[in-house]
Amino acid sequence: MEVAEEAAGCSLRPFSCEQGLLSRPDGSATFVQGDTSVLAGLYGPAEVKGSRESPDGATVEVLLRPKVGLPGVAERSREQLLRRTFEAVLLGSLHPRTSITVVLQVLSDAGSLLACCLNAACMGLLDAGLPLSSLFCGVTCALDPHGDIILDPTARQEQEAHAVLTFAIDSAQRKVLATTTRGSCSAEEAGLPAPRPISGRGGVAAATRAGSGL
Repeated sequence: MEVAEEAAGCSLRPFSCEQGLLSRPDGSATFVQGDTSVLAGLYGPAEVKGSRESPDGATVEVLLRPKVGLPGVAERSREQLLRRTFEAVLLGSLHPRTSITVVLQVLSDAGSLLACCLNAACMGLLDAGLPLSSLFCGVTCALDPHGDIILDPTARQEQEAHAVLTFAIDSAQRKVLATTTRGSCSAEEAGLPAPRPISGRGGVAAATRAGSGL
């Protein structure tokens, strides 16, 4: 498996970030990757309704708003991944019985949108001054029809690819906090080691666990 040698395949598009753009939220940021841009607004810690109150920590809510129209199934799925990522790094135990709301507004989508949402949210969390165990970033890769890996793909490259993978990675241990895949690819195609055959007692269960971790 080789990473595509073209500049567009092995490098990120130009990106930029600006914080503190909005006055009403407790924190805000805009993140631009190529022609993809997302605006993030953070509200909280704030009072939470009794039914959603957690005595152990803050309740995190994520709202992803498309550029046009109403949120659909795709937005709801992305909201879940974003929320899991935030909960993994946010020190919510310092703010029990409160709510933290992250609103992400898509300004333009030219590919790698979910990665851009992750990056915008991280900058917004920093601007809000919320306690984090680590920073995090989002990165999207696409597997093109030739089997090459394209980093930070455009919308057209995503459409032509037979698999698109997005990862949320923390800055402290560089571990994967969350991942999502659209399409299908083998472990070898994704650049991951294939699970080794295991023989003997308990081999089937062990092999299943190894395969499920890919």
